Amino acid sequence: MTQHPTTPSAKGLATAVPASARPETSWFQRLADRFWDVAGAVSLQSKIMGIVLSLVIFFGLGVTLQVRTVLYGVMSHELREHGVAISRDLANRSTDLVLTGDLYMLHEVLRNTLESNDDVRYAFVVNAQGEVLGHTFGDQFPVDLLTANGVGRGDPVQVQLLETEEGEVVDFAMPIFGGRAGTARVGMSEHHLRQTLADVTFSLLLTTLVVSLAGLGLAFVLIRVLTRPVKQLVEATEAIARGDLGGRIPVWANDEIGQLQRAFNDMTIELGRARAERREREALRLELLQRVIRAQEEERKRVARELHDETAQSLTSLMVNLKVLQKATSLSQAQHQAGELRRLAGDTLMAIHNLAVQLRPSVLDDLGLKAAIEQHAREYKSRYGIAVDTHIHGFDDRRLPPEVETTLYRIIQEAMTNTVKYAQASTVSVLLEIRNGRVRAIIEDDGVGFDVDALLRGAPKEHKLGIFGMRERAELLGGKLSIESAPGQGTTVIADVPVIVSPIALPDRVTQAKS
Repeated sequence: MTQHPTTPSAKGLATAVPASARPETSWFQRLADRFWDVAGAVSLQSKIMGIVLSLVIFFGLGVTLQVRTVLYGVMSHELREHGVAISRDLANRSTDLVLTGDLYMLHEVLRNTLESNDDVRYAFVVNAQGEVLGHTFGDQFPVDLLTANGVGRGDPVQVQLLETEEGEVVDFAMPIFGGRAGTARVGMSEHHLRQTLADVTFSLLLTTLVVSLAGLGLAFVLIRVLTRPVKQLVEATEAIARGDLGGRIPVWANDEIGQLQRAFNDMTIELGRARAERREREALRLELLQRVIRAQEEERKRVARELHDETAQSLTSLMVNLKVLQKATSLSQAQHQAGELRRLAGDTLMAIHNLAVQLRPSVLDDLGLKAAIEQHAREYKSRYGIAVDTHIHGFDDRRLPPEVETTLYRIIQEAMTNTVKYAQASTVSVLLEIRNGRVRAIIEDDGVGFDVDALLRGAPKEHKLGIFGMRERAELLGGKLSIESAPGQGTTVIADVPVIVSPIALPDRVTQAKS
């Protein structure tokens, strides 16, 4: 037995894909998603305060770091310039003393240099052979300093940063008499420099803290001002979700938030108006449906009554006359009875025809909307004595879809019926045309007219059902219906629906009748 391979299902294909081929979320994307999850759970007030605090701290620390760096560079440069000046002055004052061997005065000069400058930690002088001639260290001189820094003959001043027990010291080695008489050494501490930097940094950080607290307070006030209307919008939105459209938001400013509040209030008003109109339309639709059902039942009763009262009686008369004809004893009596039978048959046929036309005109199905409107106009003029002027364009050898033809026929029929009931008109004009893929029907009379808005707003339901029914028919086909009227200026009903026309096709019975 041959086995045919089965087509794998979508689920099977999904499970067959190797894990290495599936796209994986990068760590950056996961981190970003996690960040937005956390940020989205924080309130707007916390976000704004966090942003303000972050900006203040960021700029405060940035300014502090920049000021500290610039200040350190300036003060360090000044310290070195000051150290060069002190060491040069010491070398100049020590030249004659070294050459004359006046060690006492040399010690006085060294002591005076140490006492007159707070940043100077030590000072000493060595001769050209490297022997210490004088120093400020007291009884014990640190021998390591001799080789830590130095200059040769003809060399300029040498600056060296040294690590000592007291911390970093900038050592200056200035040649005496071009180095031929020895070297003057001065050590200057950066303690005051760093203390100044610490004080400035502390002041800037304290300023940053004060500004942060002030910024948080100002941000809190601004947040209260900004989030209050937002909270009002949220509360109003929740009220709308519960179905309460009566609330309004107080507009407290003319900025974007105020514009949003006004737009929200306008939207609420429109929603309330739309709800009222929808409820009214639903009530009218229910009333119309009930009336349609009642009309159908009344029509059935009327048809049954017509069939019983007229058609049944006529058929009974036919049966009686047929029985009389059967018993006729002469040719003249038979001819008389035959004429009576023919008259009864004609009356019965006419009654059935009228009943069928009232239910639905067959010409609408056989010849289309144009012929049905023209026939209805003739019957309308004959029945009510109102002149009807019809203008129909674009229907030559073309038919509309059955639902479109039926809808337009009923709209025109209802509009002309309303003219008889309310307009007191002497002339009705019907324009029907196809243009640009749409069909438009315009029914206009020269009657008394009415206030359309007042009727739609405050009139009883029974006075609006006709208009509502016509509008519902047009909207079911994706079209629209409008009414233009004013007291004493007549009424115009305009129905406009999209349509696809097709070549006219006559029924076989109509073709046979024409032939």
